[in-house]
Amino acid sequence: MWRKQTLKPVQEEYARLAPQYDRRWSIYLDKSITKTLNLLHINPPKQILDLGCGTGLLLQALLARFPEAKLVGIDYSLEMLNIAKQRLPDTVELHLGSAEDLPFTENSFELVISTSAFHYFPNPVVAIQEATRVVKTNGNLVITDWCADYWTCGLLDLWLRLFNRAHVHTYTVKEFEQLFHSQGLTDIQVSKYKINWFWGMMTAQSQRV
Repeated sequence: MWRKQTLKPVQEEYARLAPQYDRRWSIYLDKSITKTLNLLHINPPKQILDLGCGTGLLLQALLARFPEAKLVGIDYSLEMLNIAKQRLPDTVELHLGSAEDLPFTENSFELVISTSAFHYFPNPVVAIQEATRVVKTNGNLVITDWCADYWTCGLLDLWLRLFNRAHVHTYTVKEFEQLFHSQGLTDIQVSKYKINWFWGMMTAQSQRV
């Protein structure tokens, strides 16, 4: 299914990418974040955690949409977080750390969200387990990532597995549903869509009950 991986290749990859990341991927990031937020039909959450927050673009968009919320981000890459610190106000809390070992207590967030990061998570089952642990009862878990059901992203997955040590796995809708089900999440809604001719995406949402 997916290959086991460590954090070091991811950290090395984003240390290299950080200086040009926003500029290089600006259109993709804007479209994927906008689509994710457009699919988000929830009451304004009071606490939000962004898993794999990178340079803080999603947090910036969440701040604009939910200005009263407490925003927290966590990422593997110090270089990406340094850019996020420059972009975001001091009220946004940023952590250097792993999605598989979250430094937060249970039931801490009304929304746990991630965009374009899950394919890099070394231990996806543990990442979902941790996300479920820290989301509050009746809170929402939302993950947007590439979708291997689209042939372009399926081929990209094969190529990255061969040539990019940081890449772990590009998931299908069925695999996402299985990951969510593995942690007792049942009411799962998955939306598939393309943001251009190449990038096929999916957004999975579930409420913890």
